[in-house]
Amino acid sequence: MAPNLKIPKQVQHNAEKGLKLRDEYGFGGTEVGEHMAETLAKGGQLSEDEVRHVSKYFPRHAHDNLDQTGKGDEKPSHGYVAWLLWGGDEGREWSEKLVKQMDEK
Repeated sequence: MAPNLKIPKQVQHNAEKGLKLRDEYGFGGTEVGEHMAETLAKGGQLSEDEVRHVSKYFPRHAHDNLDQTGKGDEKPSHGYVAWLLWGGDEGREWSEKLVKQMDEK
């Protein structure tokens, strides 16, 4: 059975939030991350290669300052904004699960 490559709603919402924070503060992520966030926020589905690309982001950036989320009066960290651009925690769980399914088939 082929894996379901449809982008989950929470992943879409996280990417939208990341784009809003990037616009508001003028930092966080790269052009590649911004492009991926635009793709994720639109919904629909990704190709297998795109899902693998998303899943590779998270292990490299798990050490980024993700605790500074912008709550209260603090600015969010660059790492937090970037993390959201790639779908946030839900993006990580979703993409890693799909990669595992693809590797098993």
